[in-house]
Order: sequence, then C-alpha cells, then structure tokens
Amino acid sequence: MLTSLHKYKPHYRDNLNLAIPVVISQLGHTLVQTSDTIIVGHFAGTVSLAAVSLATSIFVIMLIIGIGISYGITPLIAQHNGRNNFAECGRLLSNSLFINVITGIILFIITLFGSIFLLDHLDQTPEVVRQAKPFLVLLGISTIPMLVFNTFKQFTEGLGFTKQAMNISIWGNVFNICLGIILVKGFSMGVKGVGYSTLADRCIMAVVMSTYVFKSKNFKKYLTDFALRNIDWSRCVQLLRIGGPVALQYTFEISAFSAAAILIGTIGYHEQAAHQVAINLASMTYMMASGLSAAAAIKSGNYFGAGDHKNLRHSAISSYHIVLVFMCLTALIFTVFNHLLPWIYTSDKVVIAIAAQLLILAALFQLFDGTQVVGLGILRGMGDVNIPTVITFLAYWVVGLPVGYLLGLKLHFGVQGVWYGLVLGLAVSSILLFFRFQFISKKHRDKTVTIIAQD
Repeated sequence: MLTSLHKYKPHYRDNLNLAIPVVISQLGHTLVQTSDTIIVGHFAGTVSLAAVSLATSIFVIMLIIGIGISYGITPLIAQHNGRNNFAECGRLLSNSLFINVITGIILFIITLFGSIFLLDHLDQTPEVVRQAKPFLVLLGISTIPMLVFNTFKQFTEGLGFTKQAMNISIWGNVFNICLGIILVKGFSMGVKGVGYSTLADRCIMAVVMSTYVFKSKNFKKYLTDFALRNIDWSRCVQLLRIGGPVALQYTFEISAFSAAAILIGTIGYHEQAAHQVAINLASMTYMMASGLSAAAAIKSGNYFGAGDHKNLRHSAISSYHIVLVFMCLTALIFTVFNHLLPWIYTSDKVVIAIAAQLLILAALFQLFDGTQVVGLGILRGMGDVNIPTVITFLAYWVVGLPVGYLLGLKLHFGVQGVWYGLVLGLAVSSILLFFRFQFISKKHRDKTVTIIAQD
C-alpha cells in the first residue's frame, strides 16, 4: 500500500502548494453569502434569514453560470503556458474579459426580471418575498464586478500565481463583514444592508485584482498582445466551448439545490431558514473542494498540453486522495458538531433543530460532493467538458431532484426527504465522473505508449 502511494508523493506536495491559495480564494465567494447569512440571522431575524435563503437560491444560479464561463480561460492558459506560447495568453485574456463583462450584464438583467416577476409566483411567505426582492437586485448588480475579478483571477491561476487572489478575497470578506454589520445593525437597513456591502466588496476586489495583473512584472510577457483589437470570434468560441459546458455543469448541480430550497420554502419558512443554514455550511466545504478542483484542472492542463499522460494520471489520482481526506474531515465535523454549528447563524431553536438533522445528511454527501467536483476539474483540464455536462444533468435533474420531490413532498418526508434526493444525485455524479476520468486518461496514455512503441 505504502509503495503504491509513494509514486503520488511529489504530486501531493505540488497540488497542495497550488491548491491551498485557490481553496482560500474560492472560499471567498461562499464567505460573502456566509457573512450575509450570519449578520442577517443574528441582527434581522428568522424571516429575514428566510429572505436571504430565497434570494440566494436564485442568485447562486446566476453566480455559478458566470463563474463557470470565466473558467474557460484557465485550462487554455495552462496549456499554452506549458507550450511557452506566451503571447496567446494575452489574446485569450482580452477575449475572456470581453465575454465575462457581457455575461455579467446579461445575468444582471435576468436577475432583475427574476426579482420583479419570478418571486411573486413561487408560493413563498409574502414577507419573505418583500425582503428578498431588493436584496436580489443588489446581488445581480454585483455580478458584473465579480466577473471582472474572476477574469483576472482565472488568468493568474492558469499561470500558477494563486496567492494574490487569495489575499484579495480575504481582505474583501473582512471589509464585507464590517460594512454589513454597520449597515444592518447600525443603520437598521435589514437585508438591503448586506446587499450594499456585497456590492461594494466586489467592486473593490475587481479594481484591486485588475490593477495587480497590469502592474506586476510577473505578467509582462503574457500581456504583450492584450488589446481590444485582439477580440475575435474564433477565440471567443474557443473560450465558450470550455466555459459554456462548465457553466452548465455547475448550473445543473447548483440549480438543483436552488430548486430544492424553493420546494422547501413551500413547506414553511422555518424549514427554509434551516436549509439555508445547512446548505451554507455545505457550500463552504464545496467551494474549498472546488479550489482543489481548480488546481487539479491547472495541473492536468499543464500535463495534457505537454503530452505527459503518465504524470497527468498520477497528479489527478493524488487530487482524488487529497479531496477524500479533506471531505472525511469535514464530514466528521458536521456529525460531531451538528447541534452547535447552526448557532453561528441563528438563535431560533426551531431552525437549529431542523438544521442539525440536515447537517447529518450533509456529512453523508461530503465524499460524493468532493470527488465529483474534482472529477469535473480534472476532465476540464484535459478539455473534456461535453460528456461531463450530460452526466451532471442526468445526476441532478433526472435522478436527484425528482427523487427529492417524491420523498419530500409526495411521501411527506419533509425537508429531509428533499435532501435524500440531493445525496443520491451527488453519488451518481461522483461515480460516473470517476469512470469517465479513468476511460479518458487511459485512452490518452495508451495512445502515447503506442506512438512511442512505433517510433
């Protein structure tokens, strides 16, 4: 066993060195929602907490679509950097920034119309809807600066520079928390207060991150061809061929969880608030696993670009090992502290009791959640995005959500029944993506071996 693991040892170190800053940076996206939830839960009450749950469950779909599209640049940058094709990296950045700004504007318009027309027709508590509307609009506006930040973040991470985005995310969240408390508690702005703090935070992060890229000497050789004249259809299509399916992959998963939140909202606002608490904690671990996934995508992109399929497999499998260990730890934390963790968000004992039960289910799906997102990252680095997209759709919308609806609402298992369906969806996705990785990586490895033998 130890001899078998020894070949992965160098990859454990390399992957962790690359992944840890990315993990912290990725966690920044979720910590914005976490801080909003905590501030509202303690200073504005249970109805306001349910409003945050409702607005976030809709907005997170817009967020994840934008993040997924912005991911299109990372494996391409990693592959071109592996081939020492530096000028192309700058051209790709020009096109990625153009795509992401347009995407941000479109997503804001969709969010705006969603807040006006959609919220009133979801059979939710009227006061919850009233508070959710302005919060959702503010979150929608923040999509644009968030995607500007993410453009430069994904560019630098594709080149292996991960710490600056991490630092900006940390300080951005500190600012968001401080301003949120001031607006919600000090100025009694309620849910709108955390909306304004989130918008301000994302604007500042976008300015700081873009300034870093343009001023740092690390990127001079990559930016020689960064210009508006290099925005062209062929590169936009190239980016969207990766970013589009990635956005769909994440959307199929996250939208299933969002649909689950809406289903739970028809049961009652206490259940909806409890779902927000439990899913927010699970989202934190998911985004950390997503950071490992992003690092796995970069590494597999480097090795794939260099044609080193042996090290690609070793690196990928080491990423699976790392995420399994990490998610076992988080599952243990959720199990042992399931009655204590909800107190971070609220003092409502009804909400805490329901959330404690959901955290046991969250512990159950940790391993599946971690391995499926790492599998997506590895395959993305290899340029394999279409079949994984189909897998995620089948797992969440053909299996997970229908089973959750059947158990939760038709068979009256309540909020736990909805979550049973989500666990099943994650399990199906995890297993199928691992089989897909094994098939693709072995095919490329065997092809390389055949070519060498012929030479």
